[in-house]
Amino acid sequence: MPTQPDENLKGGEVRFWHLIEKRARPGADTARIDQRIWDLFGEEWAVMFTDLAGFSRQVAAFGIIHFLQEFFEQKRLLLPIVADYDGILIKIEADNFLILFKRAASAVLCAVEMQRACQKFNEHRAPELQVLLCAGIGYGRVLRIGDIDVFGAEVNAASKLGEDIATANEVLLTQAARDAAGNLPLLTCTELASEVPGAAHAYRLNYPR
Repeated sequence: MPTQPDENLKGGEVRFWHLIEKRARPGADTARIDQRIWDLFGEEWAVMFTDLAGFSRQVAAFGIIHFLQEFFEQKRLLLPIVADYDGILIKIEADNFLILFKRAASAVLCAVEMQRACQKFNEHRAPELQVLLCAGIGYGRVLRIGDIDVFGAEVNAASKLGEDIATANEVLLTQAARDAAGNLPLLTCTELASEVPGAAHAYRLNYPR
């Protein structure tokens, strides 16, 4: 995380980290700086985090080349679906995708189609060659730093849902994402018993497979 602007950062990043640096100074008017940051970078987005179930175990068992093949298969299979639903891929970290959507309904429908694509892809494939997708979705006001990164409570909640709580074939949503998506045909939700930091409640999406 940069502590001050440098020549490798783009304009929005420079502005953002300059304000963060000013905020860190002794005696800074943090409330005023926070308002400037939200005015400049605050936007409403649906945030999706995806993860592959059993990824670490597979790397340990089958090696890095196996991981690279699975990573290639995941991108080839899923990124065209993301594009069809107007998702914006912000970053890829190991087996995780961070994707933004302007509409929560688009994020939910995209996640369902991604899951179905994985399930079809996995038919008749050996277990170690299957793409087992987990997805978490949040929605709300976030700080979007261009196409570089995004920060906020719903970002953290979506990350927790997609990377830590969801199991293979699951789509989990924050309450804000569920409410913003509205009623979608053939899709229902079941509330999770576990608490998720950053979200009032969280839900498992029930979808026909």
